[in-house]
Amino acid sequence: MVKIRLTRMGAHKKPFYRMIVTDSRARRDGPFIEILGTYDPLKEPSEIKIDLEKARYWIQKGAQPTDTARKLMQRAGL
Repeated sequence: MVKIRLTRMGAHKKPFYRMIVTDSRARRDGPFIEILGTYDPLKEPSEIKIDLEKARYWIQKGAQPTDTARKLMQRAGL
C-alpha cells in the first residue's frame, strides 16, 4: 500500500519535515517514491508548501494520507 506521510529532517530540536509518497512498509526516514512538499513548524505561522497537483495525482492513484498529512493538505487548500 502506498502512503503519503511526513519524514523528519533538520537538526536536533529543529525539526523540518518533507511530505513524501512511500510504501507503507518503509521506515520513516527510509526510501521514498516522490517528494510532495515541505512543512516547517518552527516558523511563525508554520510554513506549508505542497505541490497540490502531485498530491491529487497520488490520491487518485490510491495513496492513503496519514492523519497528520491529511490535516496539512487541508490547511494548504487540497
